[in-house]
Amino acid sequence: MNLKLKTSLLLLLLSTFTFVYGDEDDKYKDDEFLKYRIHYGFLDAGYATLSVNETTYSGKPHFHMTGKGWTVGAVKLFFKVDDNYQTYIDKSNNLPSRFIRKINEGGYKKDLDYTFDHVNKKVTQKNNISKKTTTHTTTSDIQDMLSAFYYLRLKDLSKVKTGEFVNLNVFMDDDVYPFKMKVLGRESLESKFGDIKCIKVRPYVMKGRVFKENESVTMWISDDENKIPIQIKAELAVGSLKADIEEYKNLNHTITFKK
Repeated sequence: MNLKLKTSLLLLLLSTFTFVYGDEDDKYKDDEFLKYRIHYGFLDAGYATLSVNETTYSGKPHFHMTGKGWTVGAVKLFFKVDDNYQTYIDKSNNLPSRFIRKINEGGYKKDLDYTFDHVNKKVTQKNNISKKTTTHTTTSDIQDMLSAFYYLRLKDLSKVKTGEFVNLNVFMDDDVYPFKMKVLGRESLESKFGDIKCIKVRPYVMKGRVFKENESVTMWISDDENKIPIQIKAELAVGSLKADIEEYKNLNHTITFKK
């Protein structure tokens, strides 16, 4: 079983959770915490967490978001994953000022530090392994892999009809990546906390070594003011993967359960 990138737990979560659209209101707050259990087929593959903390960066109020992913059990014995993503989001415009991507996936390592210049539409990437620094041109609305998840939670999906698409530009792997997602409808989803009202969506992903098809991923996000991921299912090039919410703390709004 080739687990290269298939157990890149946080990358999978972020690449599919980066689409929750909205209207600018407080959807998250200091000390918010989300945890997900990852299954690869019948195996417990690992966990992923997302946390929020208020901080100051470059003399300005920011949110500091941290995402972590790691393998456990039998999967960890033959393919260890230890991923750490961090973003600093400027409270004044909800745009990232800095993004950190530090991963170790079965010996495949990246240690990157990005600094964003939104005025000049530039991002500077520092590679801490190769010791090289490069500058790239971006769009004015650019987000990083982690900030996009929080930025789009500020939007109002109630205005997006079933069958319609939402789009966002994300800087990833030296280039601007155009994400798009289709809204499939609304339904209640069973979780360990009870039946949660959800919006069912399909983010379009890259077909290839990880995903079986462009439409291989389906996810459910809470149909409330939080807009947090509840479950994700993905058909991979080999096997399937599922992520379920395991724990949540300090949400800014009450989750809407089915009565």
